[in-house]
Amino acid sequence: GTDVIAQEVLLRHAAAFVREAATSFAVDYLGFTDPVIGEFQAGDSRSGEVEISAGNATLTTVVFVRQLTDDDSWWVLGAASENITVDEPTQGAVVSSPLTLSGTASAFEGTVDVELRADGNGEPIYEGFVTGSGSPEPGPYEAVIEFTSPGSVGGALVLISRSPEDGSVIEAGALRIFFG
Repeated sequence: GTDVIAQEVLLRHAAAFVREAATSFAVDYLGFTDPVIGEFQAGDSRSGEVEISAGNATLTTVVFVRQLTDDDSWWVLGAASENITVDEPTQGAVVSSPLTLSGTASAFEGTVDVELRADGNGEPIYEGFVTGSGSPEPGPYEAVIEFTSPGSVGGALVLISRSPEDGSVIEAGALRIFFG
């Protein structure tokens, strides 16, 4: 039912066509500009993934999608990138302030933007960055961030790598979390 959907879905980017759902999520939620949208790769009969890139085929973000309802619409579960990983918190974790973030990242000058977003809130409730590696091999990052709790709602941890030329999004990761 809807409780399962609320727990699993990062954002309700439901669409009749899977690539439309991935495109909407990439542009409206992650901030990609004119992304290149790959073909749908089925995981099973009701789920899969779509690769997106900012025109640079070597840097890709994978958007995870699933059909959760009987109307065959596609829902976005999250996004991941080889160059931005999150070890802590985990997908679906209940988080509070202060929150420890850890994982690995490779980005220009090692800098990856971090946002915490709460469902129903148009603006991030936290904006900052973590520093991983500036080389091609991802390096570890760890940070403790403080934020004002939005209450007991769902949300997302979003990590974004930006182009050094124009600041546009070139890679991103997003995972579903809950504020407790």
